[in-house]
Amino acid sequence: MKTVYVCNDTVTGIFSGIYDAWRAKKEEDECEIVLRGMLDQQLFCDYIEVDETEHKAVAVEALIKKHLGRKVYWDIYHAVLAADAKKGDAVLGTMLAARRIPDSTKIMDHLSHPKVEKVFELSRNVFGEAHSYKGFLRFRELANGVLYAEIEPKNQILTCLAPHFAERLPVENWMIHDKPHKMFAVHEAGKRWVIFWGERMDETVFGVVSEREEEYARLWKGFCRTIAIESRTNPRCQLQHLPLRYREKMTEFC
Repeated sequence: MKTVYVCNDTVTGIFSGIYDAWRAKKEEDECEIVLRGMLDQQLFCDYIEVDETEHKAVAVEALIKKHLGRKVYWDIYHAVLAADAKKGDAVLGTMLAARRIPDSTKIMDHLSHPKVEKVFELSRNVFGEAHSYKGFLRFRELANGVLYAEIEPKNQILTCLAPHFAERLPVENWMIHDKPHKMFAVHEAGKRWVIFWGERMDETVFGVVSEREEEYARLWKGFCRTIAIESRTNPRCQLQHLPLRYREKMTEFC
């Protein structure tokens, strides 16, 4: 009978599910990880609700880094952030497959394995979206002086973006709001960034910008219009470099 581990759609939740499956010494065809809320009941399966803990997640992280290497860990970590119902099972399958090869650090070279291939594709997709937002994300200064940015990513990429902007804006108070996933990355000047979700926020505050912000936004839009050469406009080429879904939150397109 296959054992199905049901966990939350978080890094800690999925890693906790992997921990339970690993401790049970299950083989790839004997276990599966399913995200809570995306469960499709099957016959002859034993369903187990995963007890999500930080201890389990840390243990799995250490296991991956030790036996599969840091490069593979980041591939797996990015895959776990993807918007895909099968991501947890793909990661578990990849780790179990790594046990059967002589050099487990080379597991990502085995793209003929369907679950390894899926982890590779998910990781590349998440990394690509995070890379795009590092260039396309636009902060605006609120009336209270906080720099605020709103994004609508497909994947849970806040933990990929926060270190990037913390390094570049270390003395600023800023916040990145991931609306689809209802998450925030918050950085207080001179301190470490944090991620939080499930908190109620007065979102009317986010629409009130400072006078200085309004002036700089006007100047930036004017600059973008001035440097544009109408006769060389190439919409198809623009879409290749800047897809439409990013433009709604960018100052120059508002």
